[in-house]
Amino acid sequence: MSTIRISKPLRVLGFGAVSLIAVAGAALAADLAKEATTAGQHAGMAGSATDLKTLDSHLHMAVNCLVGPKGKGFDAKVANPCKDLGNGAIADAAGNAADQKILKQALAKAEAGLAQKDLAKAKSDAVATETLLKQVM
Repeated sequence: MSTIRISKPLRVLGFGAVSLIAVAGAALAADLAKEATTAGQHAGMAGSATDLKTLDSHLHMAVNCLVGPKGKGFDAKVANPCKDLGNGAIADAAGNAADQKILKQALAKAEAGLAQKDLAKAKSDAVATETLLKQVM
């Protein structure tokens, strides 16, 4: 039985290729903290809005960051400021029950704000959304 020997340059090349694949995979990994931060920023902008239209726009963006493009409640008519950060914070927190619970509470507050017709109440829900998201940032 013969042994196949791989020359040192090929072994190094093989290791380099594996390293490159590993780095590329890590670059594609979700960034939960950035998703939560971005959603929180938009919830904060919603909380500072002076009209329901602006408030709704920013809360929808927060929801889009939370649920991701495949999630329930995603609104393709509104920008997704988290489009390159992952699959939505809630999906990307899979395996982290504590963060997922907070993210789902933030989503519920954002949805409550979107359902409001009273600006003051909607702003209160937006601020509550931001406060919850700060726990995950």
